[in-house]
Amino acid sequence: MTDRVQGSLAVFDDLRRKGREAVKEGRLEEALELYAEALEWARAQGDSRLIDRAFCGRTSVAIELGEIEGSLSELRQVLVRNNDPENCFLAAYNLGRAYELGKANKKALFYARIARDRAEAIGSHEWIASAHNLIGNMLLAESFFEEACREYEEALQQLPVEPSVRRALILDNLGYSYFVQDRRNEGLRLLFQSLRMLRRFGASRYEIFPRLSLCFAYLEIGRYERAIRYGRRALRAAEALQDCESIKNALYLLGEAANLSNDTDGAELYFRRLQRDYYPEADYLPDFLLAIDVRKLIHLKA
Repeated sequence: MTDRVQGSLAVFDDLRRKGREAVKEGRLEEALELYAEALEWARAQGDSRLIDRAFCGRTSVAIELGEIEGSLSELRQVLVRNNDPENCFLAAYNLGRAYELGKANKKALFYARIARDRAEAIGSHEWIASAHNLIGNMLLAESFFEEACREYEEALQQLPVEPSVRRALILDNLGYSYFVQDRRNEGLRLLFQSLRMLRRFGASRYEIFPRLSLCFAYLEIGRYERAIRYGRRALRAAEALQDCESIKNALYLLGEAANLSNDTDGAELYFRRLQRDYYPEADYLPDFLLAIDVRKLIHLKA
């Protein structure tokens, strides 16, 4: 291989490396641009294997930003072509993640298991961990809590013990799963560990998740002021990112925490905003939520 081609390939690899780093730090818009540049380079070279790899990288970020439709058929084509193990893993994982966000849990689980098998064949511990985490997410969404815990525990076993953003996100999932199974002390410990780790890495985009989990946990154990504190911080962060799902969960939790704190006016404000923004046809909803135990309706990871 000539020095010129090696240098060009180094540029491609560097763009992908920077893209991965940006994702880990929550700078998704920047990551999208880096992967798009890598895709442009690959297309200019006419290398189908590298085109697929860059496409999968760009699509993984686009999915996290809510751009799901339009990429699924191309991802399936990458998977069916089966001409590169890494590309097959990336395509399967992205399909699983897209279906997870679309609440199509059975489809997500199907592709997550394909991703796990591909990752194991490749021998990448990081990818094996990601696949087990995704499988755990789908089992947790369906309330198979013990099975989900086993997947998260296996995911953590695959990763280095050193702190990382990836490890922190799995700790949030496992901590929540422990908590809802009445392993409350263990769950809280992992949730705080997750939040501290994310703060250490400056991954503010991802701090929303353990903050919501902690809000839920403190709501469950009757520490309403603490629940409100974590819920408000999660809500502000979610609003800044226009993360609709997290905003909705925060409004449910904050409304219930205010209601249980005998702040009926505050609770009504949260529930009315929830109804206005997400259920505009359900005028009855605020009064209904004020009258029931909202905690029984909440599954943060569903």
